[in-house]
Amino acid sequence: MQPFELTVEDAAAAIAARALSPVELVDSVLGRCEAVERRLHAYVTVVADRARQDARRAEKEIFGGLHRGPLHGIPYGLKDLFDVSGIPTTASSRVWADRVPDGDSTVATRLTAAGAILIGKTHTHEFAYGLLTPQTANPWHADAIAGGSSGGSAVAVAAGSALFALGTDTGGSIRIPAALNGMVGLKPTYGLVSRHGVAPLSWSLDHVGPIARTVRDTATVLSALAGHDPADPASAAAPAHSPAPYPAGLRGLRVGVPDTYYFDRVDPQVEAAVRGTVDLLRELGAAVRPVELPLVEHMEATQWGLMAPEASAVHEEALRATPHLYGPDIRLLLEAGSRVSALDYLRAQRTRSLIGDAWLRLFDGVDVLIAPTSPITAARRGQETVRWPDGVTETVTDAYVRLSSPANITGFPALSLPVGKDSAGLPIGAQLIAAPFSESVLFRVGTVIEEQRTDMGGPADVPRAGVIHDSSDS
Repeated sequence: MQPFELTVEDAAAAIAARALSPVELVDSVLGRCEAVERRLHAYVTVVADRARQDARRAEKEIFGGLHRGPLHGIPYGLKDLFDVSGIPTTASSRVWADRVPDGDSTVATRLTAAGAILIGKTHTHEFAYGLLTPQTANPWHADAIAGGSSGGSAVAVAAGSALFALGTDTGGSIRIPAALNGMVGLKPTYGLVSRHGVAPLSWSLDHVGPIARTVRDTATVLSALAGHDPADPASAAAPAHSPAPYPAGLRGLRVGVPDTYYFDRVDPQVEAAVRGTVDLLRELGAAVRPVELPLVEHMEATQWGLMAPEASAVHEEALRATPHLYGPDIRLLLEAGSRVSALDYLRAQRTRSLIGDAWLRLFDGVDVLIAPTSPITAARRGQETVRWPDGVTETVTDAYVRLSSPANITGFPALSLPVGKDSAGLPIGAQLIAAPFSESVLFRVGTVIEEQRTDMGGPADVPRAGVIHDSSDS
C-alpha cells in the first residue's frame, strides 16, 4: 500500500510511531495528484511548494517532540470557496478569477493549528450552485459525473490526492459527491462548524463539513473544526465535538426507516443496498421500526423557496455588474431567484420552522434515521433527466437534491457512507440522520456499518488508475 492510500487514522498512527514522515506522506500524495489530475481535474490550484515546506516543518516539530494531534502532518484539500491568505479563491467561476484573499477562513485557521497540510483548492460547481461539478471526473468510471457541488473534494479523497477534504452542503453538496465517489461525507448540525471566510450560497442552509475515507476519519476532522466562532452569526454556542467511543454492537439503538419519501422513486439497486444495511443493523441488535416522516410534501418547494432568493441576494451586485462572467446555468438560477417574492420567501421560512419542529418530535421515538443518500448512483456525463417506472421524469439535479435537502432545511446532522456498488461498479451511499448535535450517534452507527461491510473493498479502496476502467497508468 502506498502512503496516499492510507486513512487519516492509519497515517497519523504511522507518523506518531515515526514509521512514516509527513514529508514522505506529502510527497506520495503530490505524486499521486500529478499522476491522476490530467484525467480527474479535482483541483483548481495545487500548492506543492507550500505543502512540502509545511511537511518539513511538521516533521521537525513531531520528531522534536511537539505533536499537535491526529491531523499533524496529514495532507488535505479545501473546496475553492474557503479563503486561505495568498491563495486564490475562485469558486470555480470567472467572476472571481482574480480574487486572492488576505485572510484565512476560520476552518483553515483551525486546520493549520492542528498541523494539517494543505495540498490545494478543489473544484466546485460554480459558486456551489449545482450538483454536478462538470470540470471533475468520477474516478470509478470515466463516463460518470463526480457529483457536486463539492465534487473536487470527494474525488481528491477517492483518488488519493488528499487524505481528507472540506466541502460545503446547502442541499446535499457534501453527501451527494461522497456517495457517488464511495467516500464518507458529513453535513454537521447547522452552526456547529464556522462558515466565516467561506463564500456563501444560501446563508440559512449552508453547512461546512468533511469528506474522508472512513467514519472515524470524519469524526477526527470534525473535532478540529467544531466550536463556537463569533465571526459567524449562525455559529452555535454548543460544546466542541469530541470523538465518541466505537462500540462493537448496537443493541438497544432505535433505528427509524422512513416508509414514505426516501424510498419513493429510488433505483432498485440503491434500495436493495440500503435495505440490506437496515437488515444488518437489525442483526446487530438495533431496534428497527418504520417511521412516517411529517411534511415531506413541502420539502422541495421549501428548499428552493429559501435557496433561490438567498443566492440571488448574495450575487445581486456582481450579477448586475458582470452577468456575462457567470455560466449560463448559474445565471439562469440567479435571475430566477431574484423574482421570488418576499411573501413566498417568508412562507418558505415559516414552513421550514414547522418542518423542523415536526422532525424534532420524530426523534423522541428513534435515535437515528437511515435512508438512501441519493436515489441513483453517478449519472452519465450529459445525462439531464431520470425517468421512473411510474412515468415521472425529473432532472438529475432534482433527483439528487430530493433526498438530501431535508437535512439542510432542518439543520440536522447527516452522514453519508458507502454501502455497496451497482452493476456498473459505481458506489451506493446510505444516509444517517440524527437530532441536532447528535453527531456521536451518527459516528457510532456509521462505524459499525463500515466495519461490517465488505463489498466496498475496505476503507482505503482507492481507484488504482485515476479512472478505474482505464489502466494505462496503473
